[in-house]
Amino acid sequence: MNWLELRVPPPAAALLTAALMWLVAQALPAFEVDVPAGGAFTTLLAALGILLGAAAIVQFRRAGTTVNPMQPHESTALVTSGIYRFSRNPMYVADVLLLAAWAAWLANLAAVVPIALFIAYMNRFQIAPEERALQARHGAAYTDYCRLVRRWL
Repeated sequence: MNWLELRVPPPAAALLTAALMWLVAQALPAFEVDVPAGGAFTTLLAALGILLGAAAIVQFRRAGTTVNPMQPHESTALVTSGIYRFSRNPMYVADVLLLAAWAAWLANLAAVVPIALFIAYMNRFQIAPEERALQARHGAAYTDYCRLVRRWL
């Protein structure tokens, strides 16, 4: 399964997950729920996801390193400050927040299951190869960073 590593851009994986969530919600209406303050909750999750993703991209741009997740070997700087003090992958956390907002909008508990699949996919086929590339590129500094900061949160 190594051939899947770094093949699907994370935004595309998130969009495919969102489509799967919609299909699951349509197929399993028995799992529909009322989401208290649904509109506000959905908006809050989406706003947090957008802000977190934007902050992460801005930090990469300021550091002068690539934001292209398909080319982690092109990393020119190890970003460990700002939002990266709390998560090694805030862009992917942002994707999960956006997917959670979509699940809340769909108001279907079954629509949450594909989010777990997204996380599993990202861990195996995106984050693991990124970590190998960053370890090769940044050595001990990356090892120390991994010891201090969790992969997700």
